[in-house]
Amino acid sequence: MNIKDLEKEYLQSLKDLYGAEEAKALFILSTSNIVKLTQSEILLKQDKVITVKQSDKLLKILEDLKMGKPIQHILGEAYFYNLPFRVNENVLVPRPETEELVGWIVTEVKQTKKSLIDIGTGSGCIAVSLKKNLSHLDVSALDVSEKALTVAQENANLNQAEINFIEADILSYTTSETYDIIVSNPPYIRELEKADMHQNVLEHEPHRALFVSNENPLIFYNAIADFALTNLNPNGYLFFEINEFLWAETLQILIDKQFKNIELRKDMQGKDRMIMARTNP
Repeated sequence: MNIKDLEKEYLQSLKDLYGAEEAKALFILSTSNIVKLTQSEILLKQDKVITVKQSDKLLKILEDLKMGKPIQHILGEAYFYNLPFRVNENVLVPRPETEELVGWIVTEVKQTKKSLIDIGTGSGCIAVSLKKNLSHLDVSALDVSEKALTVAQENANLNQAEINFIEADILSYTTSETYDIIVSNPPYIRELEKADMHQNVLEHEPHRALFVSNENPLIFYNAIADFALTNLNPNGYLFFEINEFLWAETLQILIDKQFKNIELRKDMQGKDRMIMARTNP
């Protein structure tokens, strides 16, 4: 089998599930990983014959893709903020909008800030990326899931980032530690929004990290904001990734709790997805 034949197989099998453009992107990503060719080489070497072993691996990937399994879980890796991360069914696949949140923090935070905690760290993508780009910070990362923290620790080791990991539920967690920066991308998708989500997310990513009840969708924002009131140093930063449909309600939580210099930002798709607030000097 050559690359052209394999591409045809991928496109025919996946176009109805993902669309032609994404199906081709999945083919290129899979082939690049298995055959060790760049995207340009894949496009230019259509007649290149691949080995039986490579073909078998790529067809197995195709079968997993047809079942809706995320390509990052199949390959066991994802890239986030130009860094490699291990991912599996115990953590969310890192999203581009979360990269935008990290970018905001990197440009906003000054050298005078010394400590940061990432609440609901999952794969550790936020904590590790911030430690690599703001190396002066002492970084902690908290998650309720032991399995997620195992993945996060692997990613810290992979990227040679020193992170203090904490297994705890932020809804009940207390500590005397204080921080200059608190960041969180907590669960924020309401149960009623499931109908609009892709099959590969619903069936293969941890629901605990995604969903909240329709009745109390901002439970984590309230809890983390309260944690910030007692554990964020003067003139500290609080950063959230937020539900685009609940930006006004999230903003109101921060106003009611008397945070200062609150700023709402849109992502590259024009959705209200990030918010920053400060504590009093």
